[in-house]
Amino acid sequence: MASLYVHVPFCPTLCPYCDFHVVRRGPGWVEAYLRRLGEEAQRLHERFPGPLTTLYLGGGTPSYLKDRELVALFQSLPWGLAPGAEVTLEANPGTLSPARLGLLQELGVNRLSLGVQSFQDPVLRFLGRAHGRKGALRAVELALEAGFRVSLDLILGLPMQDVEQDLKEAASLGVGHLSAYTLQVEKGTPFALLGLQEDPEREAWAMERAEEILGEAGLFRYEVSNFAKAGAEARHNLVYWRAGFWLALGPAATGQYPGKGPAYALRRRSPPLPRWLLGEPPKEEAIPPLEHAKEALMLGLRLREGVDVAGVEARTGLSLWPFLQDKAGELGVEGLLEVEGTRLRPTPKAFPLLHQVVLALWEALEPLAAAG
Repeated sequence: MASLYVHVPFCPTLCPYCDFHVVRRGPGWVEAYLRRLGEEAQRLHERFPGPLTTLYLGGGTPSYLKDRELVALFQSLPWGLAPGAEVTLEANPGTLSPARLGLLQELGVNRLSLGVQSFQDPVLRFLGRAHGRKGALRAVELALEAGFRVSLDLILGLPMQDVEQDLKEAASLGVGHLSAYTLQVEKGTPFALLGLQEDPEREAWAMERAEEILGEAGLFRYEVSNFAKAGAEARHNLVYWRAGFWLALGPAATGQYPGKGPAYALRRRSPPLPRWLLGEPPKEEAIPPLEHAKEALMLGLRLREGVDVAGVEARTGLSLWPFLQDKAGELGVEGLLEVEGTRLRPTPKAFPLLHQVVLALWEALEPLAAAG
């Protein structure tokens, strides 16, 4: 248990596409959040003392906190950091300055995930972002000059967006990592209430162009939506994609812990901020070995490195390959998988069809499920 996710729910604006657990600052809310976070952290540290190899502060907008609040947040985390640990903080461009970046370095942050989304002002206004093009470029420049590892978030395939311009601009900045997503219109968001429709064809084209343009700049697609220079991959997120274990703190935060008895893992999700502040415990879900195996296939096939079925067998005690081998071979003939021993790797052709590939492999495991 060497990875920790901390959810900071506070945001200066509530973007019309966002369905994360985010809230505006209310009177006394941040102070109450920090007190509760410290209590939760102490209890979790007693069970899992670390040290941490990855720490990720997400939200929300962690960089929206005031200086003294950020200091208090880091002081509330009792874990030590292993040498070379990755410490990531999500930030909006408008919340960064040379002084703020200096403070973050003092606190141990060495990687920034910047929610840029676009470098085009009309697109940023459409997305309800608080920053403009100039502010985004300045934030990237300041972060790189200060020596941070920098990751950018982009949303692709939007109305009125020049996709290629955004990609080329991002590629020219010298960052080591970029997350490129297409717009998901989630139920209950303002975009959904307005009846905004996704455009699958434009989005598929946008991701193809991302692979081409970013690849030319040395940012290679190592995950469905993530591109990185060699060695700059998001180590914390790789824990998720490799179906590992991680700790979680904060409202609506989800962690995955070693299971007990017949369960391979235990997933714990905390309640939203109001109930979390009152001390309501997380909901727990036991993950049986076969369910973990299916999740490991689904998550692992998001990665260009793929998933080693033998490794999943060793973790779960299940014999999976006899059920998967023939189907994996068929998908290989179709050009959707590379099969090397028991390792399955998605081809570039498979990324847009990943849902179908995963379902085909899950269906091959149905006799194992039926056998109990």
